Amino acid sequence: MQKIPMTGRGLQRLEEELRKLKSEERPAVIRAIAEARSHGDLSENAEYDAARDRQSFVEGRISELEEVISTVEVIEPHTLSGDHVKFGAQVKLVDEETDKEVSYQIVGMYEADIKQGLLSISAPLAKSLIGKKKGDTVSVPAPGGDRTYEILSITYG
Repeated sequence: MQKIPMTGRGLQRLEEELRKLKSEERPAVIRAIAEARSHGDLSENAEYDAARDRQSFVEGRISELEEVISTVEVIEPHTLSGDHVKFGAQVKLVDEETDKEVSYQIVGMYEADIKQGLLSISAPLAKSLIGKKKGDTVSVPAPGGDRTYEILSITYG
């Protein structure tokens, strides 16, 4: 089974979501199903159908999280160093067309959140950055045409 790279912070988030699903969501769904059953005829009981749909979602997510967590390989960025981009790197870039600066940390796919600057290692931009160093430029296909970025800095920690 292939290991999934993830930061410790990302693993904590998944473990907290799993804990909440098991200790809060699952019991709430069971109560909702019992309540809906008490209303009688299940054939046209929208509350029952909604509760069963929610139960299916919760149980599916629990299974998914348990599988992911069991295959995680925690990589802590503060233990890494180097002058090349790799998993965990905080990379500061400048868009060569607009001169806009952006900063991303390259993280595992299950912890990525572009709005928080967490870029999935499987994203096209991250893939093009891996192995590059400060001063290098990368070109990334985008819907409006290729974007070119220069790497301004690479830090770990």
